[in-house]
Amino acid sequence: MAEEHLAALAGGRAALFGAVHDALLARLDGCAGRERAEWREPGRGEDTAANLLAGCRSWLTELAITGWRGVDHDLVSSADPTLEALLARPALRRQAVLLDGLAAELRASCPVATLERVPARRWADLWTRAVLLARGAGEEEPAETVSGRLLVLGVDVHEHGTAVQAQVHGVLETRDAARLVRTSVTAAKVDTIVGPAVWRLLTGHPVLMGALAGRLTLNLKDMPLLAGGDLLWHDDRASAGEPADPFATARVVLPRAVAPPVPPLDRHPVRIAEPVLLEGYKARRETLELDGTTLAIDTGRLPACGPLTPALVAASTECVGLMRWDGGRWAVQPLAVRATVKKKPVEAHTGDWALGPADPKIAKAEARTGDAVAVLRERAGRLLRA
Repeated sequence: MAEEHLAALAGGRAALFGAVHDALLARLDGCAGRERAEWREPGRGEDTAANLLAGCRSWLTELAITGWRGVDHDLVSSADPTLEALLARPALRRQAVLLDGLAAELRASCPVATLERVPARRWADLWTRAVLLARGAGEEEPAETVSGRLLVLGVDVHEHGTAVQAQVHGVLETRDAARLVRTSVTAAKVDTIVGPAVWRLLTGHPVLMGALAGRLTLNLKDMPLLAGGDLLWHDDRASAGEPADPFATARVVLPRAVAPPVPPLDRHPVRIAEPVLLEGYKARRETLELDGTTLAIDTGRLPACGPLTPALVAASTECVGLMRWDGGRWAVQPLAVRATVKKKPVEAHTGDWALGPADPKIAKAEARTGDAVAVLRERAGRLLRA
């Protein structure tokens, strides 16, 4: 099988999932009455690393010909020289991180032939994206600089053994428009740092963390904004503003905000994560009923680093969350809820503990176990001084 045949297969697979994504997103935009900007294809940049991308394509071709069940340590290790060269080129960091992640998953599963169940669909998604990137697809998105007021809706925390990312969703108000945007900050970690301690890894962004914990607006000046709606966060280009209720933002400002277009390589159903406000529903532990419709609650995405729990969600009557499509159905991932617990109103947001746990019990438990981040940093300092 030639490389061109595999590229056509990857392109067809991406186009198929892209069409499903577009249909689902159009349905969601229609229900929410949401306007969405159109994607404008950027101009192609100069090809300065043809040899490295050819190395990526060669390994991906060998991977496809071998098949998942035939993957062993030798095949995975053959990608190491290419990965090392890619990681040394900042312009190719996107391809490098994706390829490195796929190789790491395969290495951890070797020999794949012994696995009881192969995550073929996930690996096929990663392989498809890697093939298209290695052929020059997904050119860098055009960016502009924006100034205005960012009203935070909520934060989605992505965490695994070696990294944590806080992805903030909000509405950016400028002089002439209101736009739905998101921004992310990321830090490396080890698997022993879990729960509220992960926020300490993001202390390099004090303005953003303070706004999350204090539910404040953020005043931005000359912040880069990609065409796909992602703000490239610079803490020194932001300052804390006045308090703002995310529920009020979702009720008043979100309906008139223009949603960003979706870059071609991001058109996949599992990547849908659209902020919504839900009110007046009847919640249970795993579902909620709203206007005669039953909607799944994605409790598996509730982070351990915040105050949101399945029990609190089940007691809620209002929710700011992300609409997602997974397993053939819509589900909502709560980012903030209002509930009644023991006849008292309670409000909880995933970012409430960005500056440390507000719950006295959690704070005491952390004090007893010690600061794992501080200990690891101190030990790392010793090693560097040795």
